[in-house]
Amino acid sequence: MRHRKHNHLLGVKTAHRTSLLANLSCSLIENGRIKTTQAKARALRPTIEKAITLAKKANATDDAAKKVHYRRLAISRLRSKKAVKKLFDELVEQFVKRNGGYTRIYKLAMPRLGDAADMAIIEFVEDAPKKKAKKKKASSKEPVKEAKKTPEPEPEEAESDSEATEETPEEIVVDAANEETEAEPEVAESEAEEDSAEDGAETDTEEPAESGSEEEETAEDSDSKDEEQKSKD
Repeated sequence: MRHRKHNHLLGVKTAHRTSLLANLSCSLIENGRIKTTQAKARALRPTIEKAITLAKKANATDDAAKKVHYRRLAISRLRSKKAVKKLFDELVEQFVKRNGGYTRIYKLAMPRLGDAADMAIIEFVEDAPKKKAKKKKASSKEPVKEAKKTPEPEPEEAESDSEATEETPEEIVVDAANEETEAEPEVAESEAEEDSAEDGAETDTEEPAESGSEEEETAEDSDSKDEEQKSKD
């Protein structure tokens, strides 16, 4: 009976199907990821995983005859010595600690143009990359501390003192501004003294004038009194 033996026929004959799966397996080994239809990706998964199992068996055994035997079985199924060599010598190391599930299939949203076939990507499952250890920053700080501890020579200190005494253009501008601000109150005081002197002179000139008018008034009063006495006489 042919129960459960009609899976992944792909609508082609047996010879065509075995060649197709062998070519897809070689492409996956060489590139690590391929894009194909979902039906072909599902048919490829058991074929390539059986080849990976042969590579793991050859890697685990120490018998040279068994290693050659497993390699020949893989060559008969994949039909490419180059792909089998890469699988047995390089890729097998990343599957040693994994028990099955060596491939992953991603379904793509956009169908294929022409026949609208569902597309997918099949790839190998790789181990998660290890996190890099963070470098300590203490090593970078140690040279700085040593540089601080070393005493500076005396000539350099003398040069630093001379440099400190020299005034920069910015300091010169600030000093000039301070001198201007100090000179402004002195000018204001001199102007105030001049104003006060002028006011005093004006008061002096006004006082004699007032005294002269008072004398004239007294003279007129005396004249009027004399005339009245004469009239009485």
